Parts: sequence; structure tokens; C-alpha cells
Amino acid sequence: MRRSTAAAVGTLTGAALIVGVRLSVSAPAVPVAAPPAVDLTGSGQDASTPSKKPDKNGSDKEESGSDSSDSSSSEGAAGGSGLKNGVFKGSASKNPYGTVQVSIKIQNGKITAADATYPTSADSGTINPPAVQSLNQSTVKAQSAEVDAVSGATFTSDSYAKSLQAAIDAANA
Repeated sequence: MRRSTAAAVGTLTGAALIVGVRLSVSAPAVPVAAPPAVDLTGSGQDASTPSKKPDKNGSDKEESGSDSSDSSSSEGAAGGSGLKNGVFKGSASKNPYGTVQVSIKIQNGKITAADATYPTSADSGTINPPAVQSLNQSTVKAQSAEVDAVSGATFTSDSYAKSLQAAIDAANA
């Protein structure tokens, strides 16, 4: 009888310790970092403090201070590429994790800068910032919507390419 009592007390004590430790440990907070926004309009506004607007999924998306960045901001045809100077915003492209929208700046017929709004909630907060930064650099380098997808961010890459193509189409119009 003593052995069974000692075994029961030991088991209950061990279980209480395990539960107590589990309750005192919390999951680490996931940092939601946004890259510095690119001031595509050259308006001199503080592009390092982008405004956040919730998208339809309830997540925040970054938006640089260039609300007037549609095809009406073009300043005439440039270069021999057929792209007009100005800032052009592509259509918003949805994926299962949120919405991606690309804006590009055209000078002398070349894409000189690219920026995008994207979801930053949950895992998207750690996956999207470096992926979109890489896609922005690839856009300027490739001068087209034919950018390689970023590993681990396939949906974001596909949405980025669709929105980028729409922005380039707007610059061609």
C-alpha cells in the first residue's frame, strides 16, 4: 500500500511540474518588419514611415506615400522602349494569404524603382519583406515582369508578377 501511495504522489507531482512549466513558457513573438518604402514619386515625402491600410482580409498592407501613382501621372513617352515616364500602379492581385499590389517608377523609358504592398500578418510578416525586396531588385534588373519566383514565397511571387505586368501595361498605354 505504501508503494502505491508513493507512486501516485510521485506521478501527480511530476504532472503538476510539467503543467506548470508549460504554462509559464510562451511562444516567441514573431517580428513583423516592413522594408523601407521607396518614394516612387520623388515628392520628398517621408517614405520611411509608410501608412498602413487594412486589406479585405483584415491584414495590414504597406503603402508608400504615393497615392497619385496611377497612369495619369505619366509625363509623356520616353526612350525607345515605349514606356511613359511616371509612376504606375498595377492592379491588386489576390492570393490565399492576402493581396499584393506593385508600383513602378519609369524614367527615360526604364524601370528605375519598384515597390509593393503586401500582407504582413502571421507568417507573411516574416516571409514577405525579404521576398518583396528581392522581387523589387529583380524587377529593376530585368526591366520586365519576367522575374524569378522567390523560394518559400511562391504565392507572393506569382501575385507580384501579375501586378507588375499590369503596371507595365499601364506604362505602355
